[in-house]
Amino acid sequence: MSAVWQAARAAVWRRRLQTVVIGLVVLASSATGMLALGLLDAATSPFDEAFGKQNGAHVVAVFDTAKVARAELEKTARQEGVEAAAGPFDQATISVPTGSPAVPAGPLVVVGRADPAGAVDRVEVVHGRWPSAPGEIAINQRFNVPLKPGALGSKLKLPGGTSLTVVGFATSMSRSAGAWVLPEQLAPLAPATSQMLFRFTSAATEQQIRASLATVTAALPEGALSSSRSYLSVKAAFSGQSEDYLPFMTLFGALGLVVAVLIVGNVISGAVISGFRHIGVLKALGFTPNQVVAVYLTMVCLPAVVGCVLGITLGALLTKPVLQAAFEGIETGNATIGTRAWVPIVVLIAMPALTALAALIPALRAHRLSAARALNAGSAPRTGRGLRAQRLLGATRLPRSLSLGLGQPFARPGRSFMAMGAVIVGVTTVTLTTGLTSTLVAFAEAGRNGEATEFYVRAGRPGLGPTRKLSDQETEKMLRALPGTLKVTAGVFVGVDLAGYQQQPLDVHFLRGDTPSLAGQIVKGRWLDGPGEVVVPPAFLSQRGLNIGDEITLTLKGKREPATIVGEVMDGGPRFIWSSWQTLTALAPKIPADVYHVQIKPGTDPKAYAKAVRSADPGLRAEIDADLGESISTPTVVGFASIFTVLLTLVAALGVFNTVLLNVRERRRDLGMLKSIGMTPRQVTAMMTASMALLGAVGGLLGIPIGIAGHRIIVDSVGSIVFPESAKAVWHVPQLTLLTLTGLAIAVLGAFAPARSAARLTIAKVLHTE
Repeated sequence: MSAVWQAARAAVWRRRLQTVVIGLVVLASSATGMLALGLLDAATSPFDEAFGKQNGAHVVAVFDTAKVARAELEKTARQEGVEAAAGPFDQATISVPTGSPAVPAGPLVVVGRADPAGAVDRVEVVHGRWPSAPGEIAINQRFNVPLKPGALGSKLKLPGGTSLTVVGFATSMSRSAGAWVLPEQLAPLAPATSQMLFRFTSAATEQQIRASLATVTAALPEGALSSSRSYLSVKAAFSGQSEDYLPFMTLFGALGLVVAVLIVGNVISGAVISGFRHIGVLKALGFTPNQVVAVYLTMVCLPAVVGCVLGITLGALLTKPVLQAAFEGIETGNATIGTRAWVPIVVLIAMPALTALAALIPALRAHRLSAARALNAGSAPRTGRGLRAQRLLGATRLPRSLSLGLGQPFARPGRSFMAMGAVIVGVTTVTLTTGLTSTLVAFAEAGRNGEATEFYVRAGRPGLGPTRKLSDQETEKMLRALPGTLKVTAGVFVGVDLAGYQQQPLDVHFLRGDTPSLAGQIVKGRWLDGPGEVVVPPAFLSQRGLNIGDEITLTLKGKREPATIVGEVMDGGPRFIWSSWQTLTALAPKIPADVYHVQIKPGTDPKAYAKAVRSADPGLRAEIDADLGESISTPTVVGFASIFTVLLTLVAALGVFNTVLLNVRERRRDLGMLKSIGMTPRQVTAMMTASMALLGAVGGLLGIPIGIAGHRIIVDSVGSIVFPESAKAVWHVPQLTLLTLTGLAIAVLGAFAPARSAARLTIAKVLHTE
């Protein structure tokens, strides 16, 4: 093995260009693989581990105590299909005043629970302790943020003069409550609901969970189940935008692996072919066939390991900002977000192993060669290889340099196919990124009202500039009377709570007036048409396991209003929904509109219109709507897609570069003969470049449909956005023509440098080495 190591190390140093190519290819593949595996791990494992550690509830079910007795709820724990259950726990909603350092102001769901342990949802105390006497409360810590000074031990004042001492902060991966007190403490608050926590034997999908819950509650009185929430919706909320990034990261990782296999196989195959004499010398010196294979595998694995280590480092640096963006603002409980140790270990083992496997087949050719045959064999292709194709091309009117170049790929079909595979990957990547960018641009333009300029007219708030003089209704009437006004939609954002979903406040945009341009972004269902209706984004549905047609309950200051989900817009955060003004009237009739979405007629001067608004009421601000409907994840997706497009395109060009370099080395004698009969350096360059042009053109034609298919898979897999068909159909003839030329450009880019090197070879040098 000492001799194997010395021979391999010498080969690595002697073939520096080959070593660099292998290292760069493995580096790119390792970085993309690290990103894909790291994101996949962060999106699933931290939640699963923390949820399993706490034995989290598959369903948090809330029951109306006026319709079902406590004894009946206790029987549900013994129903078929229930693996474990906890409860019933009485719960009530209290209103937290402003100024508390322990919890934000607003509604807080409080549950009466004697201790944090139990068969289901074992709550973890992270600061302080669990309540042990009346007058104490533990708060569910949110977002893993540090405690505010004085939060532990502070007083939480309740309506009626009662106060509770904050003795601890805890976290529940099931999000079963906003706070906990002892059961006897909850009695004075007159709880109207009770909570049951279930774990089912079948809970892998939302359908299984709903079926299990229906079985458990079948014997209860009608209407007893007030609300329910599955752990899958909590898990979806936990993963945040990471699900948006995961499809394209995985696809780019797969493309990186494919190009690594192709190019490494190409490189080592060429190394074996061009190193026939080296193989013969090794065997003549006493190297066994297995030792020769070991030399070539070691020669490949050394740069592969170095490239893999550098790729892991680069991937780790890129993974951190991606995870920060993916989990920004997400409640992660006691789960630790990050890349675990197994991810770089797997990449470090898998990438060199994959490289060695790609090199094994051509290395076995060195195993079969005898010393005499290896010493006597030339490096050029066997006689007759590609002869038919060469004769057909020679009979055409093409210049001889082009016909000779176009015939070269047929002499080494295996090497040519691997080079073409690298071009296909490059074209696929460019096509994929082009499609993603076009889709996001089309998505940004969706819902715009033609050439009409859109304004947001906002009313000034107390302490923030001039206060408006006109009332809500007077402001809307004034805007409609201004010259150039096309449409006016009045609205206000109000924070409400979603019944049955603890610690999930909503920002509801209540609207009245003309139909807004947002209605053009409806992808499923319809726009608002009356009271008790809401329109929601995809993230709202996926994170709560809801569908169009389901009913939710909005609560505001003790008032409850049922609402039906009637439509789904393309994009939006999971907390933002839209509803009609009649729904707001039922909840809080005295809240006025403070934002007016105005569309003005084409040709109207926007500056003059804004000036007219300010003249009518200095307390109003008219701002042109600059919201292009861009998703939070859009810049990250486009940015990383562009980075990997450049990276994989350059790697594909390296594959072509290596192929042409090998062709030049094994055809040195042919090149010398051609030059001796009058071929000019420019013709040599054209010949070697043309040898890859055909592969580039074919690779472009094959890579485009693969890229289009990958584009469709990605846009259909993004969980927080539902793209309309108009945003998916982004392929047009001019664009496809340019993409076809991309394959040719990659081939020419990779072939030009070694072709120029071949053109500079002198006849005397070539024939002398022969």
